[in-house]
Amino acid sequence: MTALRPEVAESDPSRKPDERPLAVDATPSESTGLVELHESIATLLASRGQWRQAYQHLRSALDLVYADQGEQPRVPEQLRREVDRLRREHAEAREQSLRDSLTDSYNRRYLDQRLLAILAERGTSSHGLAIALMDLDWFKRVNDTFGHVLGDRVLQRVVELLQTDLPSDAFCARYGGEEFVLVLPSVTATTAVAIVEAARERVERHDWSGIAPKLRVTVSGGMAYEPPAESDPSRPPVSAEQQLLRADSLLYTAKQSGRNAVAYRENGRVKLAGPASGRRAVSDSRVLGYY
Repeated sequence: MTALRPEVAESDPSRKPDERPLAVDATPSESTGLVELHESIATLLASRGQWRQAYQHLRSALDLVYADQGEQPRVPEQLRREVDRLRREHAEAREQSLRDSLTDSYNRRYLDQRLLAILAERGTSSHGLAIALMDLDWFKRVNDTFGHVLGDRVLQRVVELLQTDLPSDAFCARYGGEEFVLVLPSVTATTAVAIVEAARERVERHDWSGIAPKLRVTVSGGMAYEPPAESDPSRPPVSAEQQLLRADSLLYTAKQSGRNAVAYRENGRVKLAGPASGRRAVSDSRVLGYY
């Protein structure tokens, strides 16, 4: 590392005496020499199969060249290919760490991270946010009657059906067991109800006989909706936990009201979406009065 000139070092009163000075004034020839050194080390490490270490030296060479010359360093083609492979593996590993291993939907880690990010952005958003908690009806009976292997196939198919036709910025995540969360950013309340009800209906109308004769699967849902922040600036922000609790409470209402339905709240009243709204009484005993 190139040291600071004495006059530069002495004029920096903020630098502690025991700190090593940074190479802030390397000449073009010195910078070129550092680039070549990093390239040589990268090539040597690559020849030994030490791709991660080679990648770090290659990145250092690239940073130097971009800073001083704006040109790409001469990198062996094999090293380029291996660096690209490492990048792909890193991206794939990152994606897999956020996916549920059985259903390939997103997992709780992704759900928590995305909800925090979405809620942090809502202060400047002119759109609402809907969170729907979906639960398979009588799923224990499916496992007891047809076995857990078939039950796993049912979960996988349900996720496919829930994710169909979701808006581009929406997603499905496995909440636990046979419970899944649909997160719908940037929607109106009416649109959110329609999307969640359509997902419920897809599950009900699906031909489940392809998995097992006489198999029937339905889901119940509770949808909590948070209006745009600008609609009521005095209203305190809602946390992800609060909105999930609301959705869970409404899911309980859907279950108590006969299952295979989506419960939501409108103008302070709990309602059932779709066909269930005209033929069932609503059991509202556990729904918390948040709105």
